[in-house]
Amino acid sequence: MDWGLPWPGPEVAADAEKAGASAFCAGEFAERNSYLTTGEMVAATTSAMVGPGIAYAFARSPFVHASALRHLHAKAPGRIFLGLGSGTFRMNTDWFSVDATKPVARMADLVGAIRAYLEAENGTTVTHDGAHYPVSAAIKAPVLGRLEIPILIGAFNKLMARTAGRVADGVLGHGIFTDRWWAETIAPELARGAGERGRDATELRRWGWLITAIDEDDPARARRDARLQIAFYLTVRTYDTLVELHGWQEPVAAVRTAFAAGDIEAMAAAVTDDMLDAIALCGTREEARQRLAARQALPGLAFLSSPGFMVGGRRRERYAAAAVELMRSLDSSTSASAPR
Repeated sequence: MDWGLPWPGPEVAADAEKAGASAFCAGEFAERNSYLTTGEMVAATTSAMVGPGIAYAFARSPFVHASALRHLHAKAPGRIFLGLGSGTFRMNTDWFSVDATKPVARMADLVGAIRAYLEAENGTTVTHDGAHYPVSAAIKAPVLGRLEIPILIGAFNKLMARTAGRVADGVLGHGIFTDRWWAETIAPELARGAGERGRDATELRRWGWLITAIDEDDPARARRDARLQIAFYLTVRTYDTLVELHGWQEPVAAVRTAFAAGDIEAMAAAVTDDMLDAIALCGTREEARQRLAARQALPGLAFLSSPGFMVGGRRRERYAAAAVELMRSLDSSTSASAPR
């Protein structure tokens, strides 16, 4: 398994690159912008892939996505990727003030429009015949030229995963994904979408976030923080199909009751050991190693993600550093056991 981190800051990132991290990603929310963070990552890294993971897809036009990618590519050629997420309908309409109807078709059209800008040669009109994003841009300045930048879709449900297989370079899985969700939902839908376009599904990227909280001094707190992050994710009903697949309806109902009451500790307590084992790497380094070894359908590249809900910045940074040490120890163990 290749691995990386959501952006942990330059100091931890430098150590992570030395330990073998192959990518860093940048999420976004009301107080942080994934493209600006990617610019920070470009400046502070030397070899790893970097990119939004994810950027809110519909909050920006295809032109704005593509121009940001071209700007970043100029500073770090060959190291940029783009992860796109649709966001919720409420976020798009109430936060971003944009149309989010038909999100699956809209996402497919957006990927095509972004690619039209990225693949355009100088002297040609950029065109894309899309229902949602029609483009006819006569950009006369010599600023274009074909770029190969991987585009991944943050897909949870079947239709979006199938769309990733049809039009994108892969999928960027959510931190709530379990082995069963990867194996029983994402993999077959990626293959189905790829097959519809005559593409080879084995060539698609399968990247994803993996909740990781390791603390040798206080493993109980690390497990609690992982539980709380899982609980926070599961307050969103979008993930009910995953909940139903695993039969977790009762604990998730308790999570949502606690969330509505503002009872943070009850939220964490409602997450069962079974849920924790299926989703997160947490506890001591050895416990995390065992949890990692037990997983059977991990993404090809896992972003080891520190819990963020009700967890301060310094503790998140310590979790990121501990994740680096976990991967360094695994690499050392593999090297020591290899035949000489």
